[in-house]
Amino acid sequence: MPRRRRLRKVVEPPHFKEYRPVGINLKRRQSIDLFYEEYEALKLADYDLLNHKEASELMGVSRPTFARIYESARRKIARALVETQTIKTVFGNAVMDKEWYMCNNCHARFNIPNKIIQGDCPVCRSENIEHLNK
Repeated sequence: MPRRRRLRKVVEPPHFKEYRPVGINLKRRQSIDLFYEEYEALKLADYDLLNHKEASELMGVSRPTFARIYESARRKIARALVETQTIKTVFGNAVMDKEWYMCNNCHARFNIPNKIIQGDCPVCRSENIEHLNK
């Protein structure tokens, strides 16, 4: 029986639900699912310019596991670009650092501090919000 997978810590969810190529008929094309932990690995290594050891400590995984997550994300992005496929973000095997919400009206992403108990968007004051820590 295989070991249980440890949850990978993600600071915040991606700021997009999907990326689509422009000018391509996408009705018959498949999409590529990019997990939150893969997005976080790309962000830490390529955007924040952390080395794999530092990034793996932030995500709460070993360095080899981080390298596998990072490599998987790079391959998915490359495949989506070459084959002109949509990239969709999927929750995956992650745990959020804080509780995150998204407003379904203005699409703002935000977290609510524990001291404040509110059920509305801080940007547009809508009550149509969705919990992202599934």
